[in-house]
Amino acid sequence: MLTAAATAKPAIYARSVAVASLEGPLGLMGAPMRFARNSEIYGEDEPAEYLYQVISGAVRTYRMLDDGRRQISAFYLPGDVFGVEAGDLHLSSAEAVSDAQILVAKRSAVMARAEHEKNLARQLWMLTVRELQRVQQHSLALIKSAEERVAGFLLEMAGRSSGGTAIELPMSRQDIADYLGLTIETVSRTFTQFVHSGMIALETTRRIQLRNRSALNRLNA
Repeated sequence: MLTAAATAKPAIYARSVAVASLEGPLGLMGAPMRFARNSEIYGEDEPAEYLYQVISGAVRTYRMLDDGRRQISAFYLPGDVFGVEAGDLHLSSAEAVSDAQILVAKRSAVMARAEHEKNLARQLWMLTVRELQRVQQHSLALIKSAEERVAGFLLEMAGRSSGGTAIELPMSRQDIADYLGLTIETVSRTFTQFVHSGMIALETTRRIQLRNRSALNRLNA
């Protein structure tokens, strides 16, 4: 049974050709659901009964710290799978950053099928490895300077985008700050510094042109 947040808010849509052909381990097994902006997909410490893949929109996973601050652990974009846990409970909460359509598949059904399909088992293994790598890379980023963190973030988003030198950020400056372990003022100030140095151009608050990728790479080295 889906969590209360999942059953109360989203509407379930019939499977479409686009969903059926979605790449990844859930493409032929899940049901598409829609989540409104900022709505919860699952909560921390809830049973990890489902796996999720982003069809459209974006998702953030986060934990609330003891002092009330929010620490965003990851952003998931179209094609990304999330909700992967080593144990039976979710270690973080997941919310839709923007209006999002999500493919939802029963975890037990995916695992049972993987026992008989080597290709699916391989995809799940690679997915787990990528999640471990993401956690390690994010942990290393948090010990860098503010400029290095923001440069790394922009390069990460560019690497996950098909927009060439232009990237469209679905998340807010506060989201970015909570992901990088910075204040929103520091993130905004660093963006302004990058504009003045010619490394980026802000077409809008969300659309960014990377003008000097080499300089960003040097910061992120």
